[in-house]
Amino acid sequence: MKVQSWFSTCSSSTCATATAAIETLPSSESDTTPTSYSSNSSSNTCSPSLHSNLSLQTLPSVPSLQDLSLDLNLAVSHLSLASLSPRQPSNLPITCLAVHGCLLYAASAHEINVYDRAERSESSPSSSYSSSSHLDAFNGRDCSTGFVKAVAFCDGKVFTAHQDCRIRVWQMTSGKRHKLLTSLPTVKDRLGRFALPKNYVNVRRHKKRLWIEHADAVTGLAVNNGLIYSVSWDKSLKIWRASDLRCLESVKAHEDAVNAVAVSADGTVYTGSADKRIRVWAKPAGEKRHALIATLEKHKSAVNALALNDDGSVLFSGSCDRSILVWEREDSANHMAVTGALRGHGKAILSLFNVSDLLLSGSADRTVRIWRRGQEGGYCCLAVLEGHAKPVKSLAAVRDGDSNGVVTVFSGGLDGEAKVWKVSVSRLRK
Repeated sequence: MKVQSWFSTCSSSTCATATAAIETLPSSESDTTPTSYSSNSSSNTCSPSLHSNLSLQTLPSVPSLQDLSLDLNLAVSHLSLASLSPRQPSNLPITCLAVHGCLLYAASAHEINVYDRAERSESSPSSSYSSSSHLDAFNGRDCSTGFVKAVAFCDGKVFTAHQDCRIRVWQMTSGKRHKLLTSLPTVKDRLGRFALPKNYVNVRRHKKRLWIEHADAVTGLAVNNGLIYSVSWDKSLKIWRASDLRCLESVKAHEDAVNAVAVSADGTVYTGSADKRIRVWAKPAGEKRHALIATLEKHKSAVNALALNDDGSVLFSGSCDRSILVWEREDSANHMAVTGALRGHGKAILSLFNVSDLLLSGSADRTVRIWRRGQEGGYCCLAVLEGHAKPVKSLAAVRDGDSNGVVTVFSGGLDGEAKVWKVSVSRLRK
């Protein structure tokens, strides 16, 4: 197996710089030409034990959770169904993917394309995505918004986070087109606060902004119980109410850019930052504002991605140190404690996504790894999905109904392609 060069390792400073450089490239002229499709089908069946190359930069204080014996009774196969690429002079990176019901949202730089997943699956579960499954492309004419960093859904609205410090709110029309409703903070929210000096904060020397405004790129969105949580390179966490789109709170969350946010069903908020820390926020009983309840420090470089399992009891964090740390809730505390690390990627972890009992990880090494937890708390890497020509920046996945262990995985790369995979995991008969 090919071993990655040590010099390709991404340190916290170089990773943060490289990521920022990639994502702040000037946008080209908007191109609203319909999206083209290419089908690329291949099937791979994993051997009984999938060995993965260990990261050359290790964390001695964090033991590995990998147990290569866990996959002996599993049959794993994966199939590349399709590759979606915008028709543009040069491929712009896929910066964000999100699934909402039967719809797939894929952000290519500043433009967001929407596809109908159901149309494909009803005709044939193994068929490739056709041009007829493309429903809409929006925000394509306004390249001044910068790259789209995140997409979230709440109360029938679509929320998109942008590099120009704004969060935009969209509504899908009866014709399945997306109409811009407003941007956050709203004009009404600004007018209600601009007159009072106490509503302004210093964002840099000799420059002030309303505290409800982000001062740098909005990098992540999370939704829970009618609230929208946004994080930014301005080091802040902001909380918005979806019903009236009003900003309720703003917290200085970290000492450096905030790259990721995740929220559990009980309202606990996790933020990951370039300062190598994960911070845990919650609203104490009887209080109106969120407070810091824990700081999780084990990563050796910038934290790029966070994901929670279905019940919120396990947190996964991915970093430029090439490791995925697994944090579990302690019985004696309300926050997480690290239990171990998953190693195998050759470069920085850029994206994480949890679906059912599977964890997906995307990396700057251009691969997607699929992990599964065993009964004893160990993890095995079930498959490695290869095909992207550049780093994998975004992931999404869905398990549709009674799929018998079949998961549809979507991966977006800086090569400008969004790939669609079918992954099947089943137990071998004894």
